[in-house]
Amino acid sequence: SFTMNMYLFVYDLIQFCGHSWIFTNMIIRFMTFGKDSLADTFHSIGLVMRLCQLLSVLEILHILIGIDKSRLLPRFLQITERIIILFVVINSQEEVQGKYVVCVLFFLWNLLDVVRYTYNMLARMGIYYLPLTWLNFSLCIPLYPLSVLAKGFAICVSLPYFESFGTYSIKLPFPFTFSIYFPYVLKMYLLVLFAGMCFIIQNLFSERMAHLETGNIKNKRS
Repeated sequence: SFTMNMYLFVYDLIQFCGHSWIFTNMIIRFMTFGKDSLADTFHSIGLVMRLCQLLSVLEILHILIGIDKSRLLPRFLQITERIIILFVVINSQEEVQGKYVVCVLFFLWNLLDVVRYTYNMLARMGIYYLPLTWLNFSLCIPLYPLSVLAKGFAICVSLPYFESFGTYSIKLPFPFTFSIYFPYVLKMYLLVLFAGMCFIIQNLFSERMAHLETGNIKNKRS
């Protein structure tokens, strides 16, 4: 309906503004302060980044109620990956926040999202530019695996701090006889992360083929 389409347009616009601000801020800070800006990335833009990622949880709801026709599982995996890395791994360990890998992650995430939300906004209005369509469904194929590697590196960097501080590790009281050692949980999640990457990349290729074929047809008709 028109109302739902307008709602999705406003949602995409808000996300576009947020990620564009982050992306522009990162570039300006790097051009101004050079490498010194990398260690301060999280403290300068972390709040807006967290807000944008929390807002992205709505995309799962959009698919569940049927106003977004994207596939649920790939989108769910992509969103939960970011939530876990950003809030559980990076936000909980101040020592990790100053690592260069945080800047790399933020750069990759926002580059992908600026393109994606630009494409989505125009698509809500029935506007399809073939170069933008190609960029949206092609850029993610090399950049998504790079972001997964950066996520895995961020987890590896964080492990010594989780081991030292015992963050999220729980020793259950009697009568339970086991405890949850969070570094082991993160190591197991690494396997899930890379297994999920294979599934998501396969989905990205299938989406690319479907949308580029549709875009070519629309371009010929116009």
